[in-house]
Amino acid sequence: MIDKLRKRMILISSIAVLLVFSGILAALTIFSIRQLNNRMDFVADYISDGNGEFLPFDHENPLSAEPENYPGFITEETPFSTRFFTVWFDNNGDFIQANLSAISSVDEDTALDCAGFVFESGTSRGWCSSFRYKVFDTQNGTGIVFVEGSMNRAMTKTLVLTAAAVMLGGVALILVFIVVVSKRTVQPIAQSYEKQKQFVTDANHELKTPLTLILTNVDIVEQEQGHSEWLDDIRAEGRHMSELVGQLTALSKLDEANLSIEKTAFSLTEVCHDTASEFSALIAQKKLSLTTSIQPNVSYYGDEAAIRRLVSILLDNAVKYCDAGGNIMLSLEKKRHPVLVAENTYHDVASLELDRLCDRFYRADRARTTGTGFGIGLSLAKSIVETHNGSIRAYQAEAARIGFRITLK
Repeated sequence: MIDKLRKRMILISSIAVLLVFSGILAALTIFSIRQLNNRMDFVADYISDGNGEFLPFDHENPLSAEPENYPGFITEETPFSTRFFTVWFDNNGDFIQANLSAISSVDEDTALDCAGFVFESGTSRGWCSSFRYKVFDTQNGTGIVFVEGSMNRAMTKTLVLTAAAVMLGGVALILVFIVVVSKRTVQPIAQSYEKQKQFVTDANHELKTPLTLILTNVDIVEQEQGHSEWLDDIRAEGRHMSELVGQLTALSKLDEANLSIEKTAFSLTEVCHDTASEFSALIAQKKLSLTTSIQPNVSYYGDEAAIRRLVSILLDNAVKYCDAGGNIMLSLEKKRHPVLVAENTYHDVASLELDRLCDRFYRADRARTTGTGFGIGLSLAKSIVETHNGSIRAYQAEAARIGFRITLK
């Protein structure tokens, strides 16, 4: 149980760290791409304002040529370091001319292909291959300026990849730290849990002898003084306490991390039939009815004794909390994995916290009055199922019917 708690803590912490770092990386990527586009758009705006050419640099007031968010971005050398070309069309959409003087890798056919891509896209800004473009109006029609941005895109990509590598290394270091620290973190819980298990073991040894003596003395008194309803009550409560102590001990053993269960191949069909047969007399005595739907030839590889106890707990729980004159149903079918279902009529099912019925020491009746609620047996059933890597779920079958569905893997 402690190992499961530690693994769950590591898993949750790891997921939280990954989500945080992924969010940071995503934000950084979006911000970097947006900054790249804004810078490239500013250059395209600067060129389009000059009708396809760089405006003369203002030596007297150089800040007038700079964007507010990018001081120092435009300098006297910018026209010589920026690769771009411009294409013009008339009002009918016919090609007029292309200015390719500021770039050597693009010819007129390539320029027209890029312009055609822009017209098809129907956008005024965007990327065409490695060129950031802007569509602008002229006196004679339309112009499109294309600014070469492969170097800027490469720098942005390098920045994002570097940040990703640094964050990945940070995540790895944090995960190592979490794994190392987790053992120390759960140590107080482990110590408390060990004390709890030791208490249960000690209580089992200390209570067994007095309970045995009480039950024995009840039988002796009954033989000497005759039958009495008070003696029946003492005997019933003594047996109930003895059963409870046994369940607590079994539950404590199932929680041991190093507990090795003896798995063998056995017939799950026979286990269900045998257990149902054992309970048939008790069910009839309480004037209840039992319906079974057990698929033949269902085999399973696990601890047969534990699975028998599981089926017994389900039927015992159904008998205890079935409405007077009600019905109990036990079914078994083989799907991908064996599925075991136990249902019984229970008029107060709507008031139950179904997702908590299998929690340890949980009782549906918070006052814990005798004869109400669901006891420790279901938590023992849950431990048996989890030991076999299965799952158990409580559900409301009908308006006044409760069921438990177990999948064994």
